[in-house]
Amino acid sequence: GDDTDGHIDTLARFSDPQTICYASCNDKTDEHYESLYKMAEELKQFRTIDGDPYHLIPLPIPKAIYNQKNQRLPATYANFLIINHAVLLPIYHDSNDEVAIHRLSECFPDHEIIPIDARVIIQEFGSLHCLTMQLPKGSLA
Repeated sequence: GDDTDGHIDTLARFSDPQTICYASCNDKTDEHYESLYKMAEELKQFRTIDGDPYHLIPLPIPKAIYNQKNQRLPATYANFLIINHAVLLPIYHDSNDEVAIHRLSECFPDHEIIPIDARVIIQEFGSLHCLTMQLPKGSLA
């Protein structure tokens, strides 16, 4: 139940030193529309160390998913996990899943994109990247 809502790994991620993948929303009726629009506008102002604008890849957010307490869950494609030669991408059986797969394929052309159904994981208010953080020493032994 560790709510990671608003952490950077749910909003924007580097795929290489010049490219940022970020959560985006085109639905003006969505409660996250205004905040994500403002974030996109701010990202457009960012510059690389060489002064160039970043290559920005919008990842649509899936339709809102709620738990039994009617709390919106942190469904986002930005919470992907980069591993050796692959990227684990949280998906939600949403119409935007295919868009996210395609866009991450552009960001990681040398990696296999592996979709992972994250609907159960987000019930605890995190996703794939959040789930793998801060593993205690010796926990993988």
